[in-house]
Amino acid sequence: MKSKLIELDKVWKIYGEGEAKVEALRGLDLDVRDGEFLVLLRPSGSGKSTAMNMIGVLDIPSKGRIFLEGKDISKFSESDLSSIRGKKIGFVFQSFNLISTLSALENVLLPSMFQGLDKTEALERAKKILHEVGLGHRIHHKPGELSGGEQQRVAIARALINDPHIILADEPTGNLDSKTSIEIMKVLKALHKKGKTIILITHDHALTKFASTSPVPLMS
Repeated sequence: MKSKLIELDKVWKIYGEGEAKVEALRGLDLDVRDGEFLVLLRPSGSGKSTAMNMIGVLDIPSKGRIFLEGKDISKFSESDLSSIRGKKIGFVFQSFNLISTLSALENVLLPSMFQGLDKTEALERAKKILHEVGLGHRIHHKPGELSGGEQQRVAIARALINDPHIILADEPTGNLDSKTSIEIMKVLKALHKKGKTIILITHDHALTKFASTSPVPLMS
């Protein structure tokens, strides 16, 4: 059996106090193993974003523990968490989160600037990744000049620039039509075949066919 990359152990996330208290997660348990394509099913409006924040080390739990490669990160400082995210996890979001004034190439390069990558090396890597996701001819186009599917491909390329082992995708097809959604899922599947661990959070049962293991209902 492959080793655990991420483990959530009875994770709670509580916002507010008293009558305003909201229990967004209640004792969530989850194991993510090296090399999986894991699809996590959770209905919209049921704490899905909070679950993603926990899995992606974007936040720390109110109770419980989170392990990344065997290390308990629940008590890490924000600077340590930021470093972990930048090196080990690439994020793909439903809304693309591209900067409208930057070209596709410039958007992809952004994360490399925060990790101290050599500029020449980063530039060549960004061009290579954009070619691999089918956008070699669109690298100088800005988001407003790209289709929704092309923008999501840029977002995937951006997630890959620091060569993370884990790709965390939160509803990556949520703003796309069915045909484009399949194209994006094929890109993620190709990355999985190259050795990336893919974690897909979605409410769409149709996407479970891309998983390498049985889909996991994100219940807490």
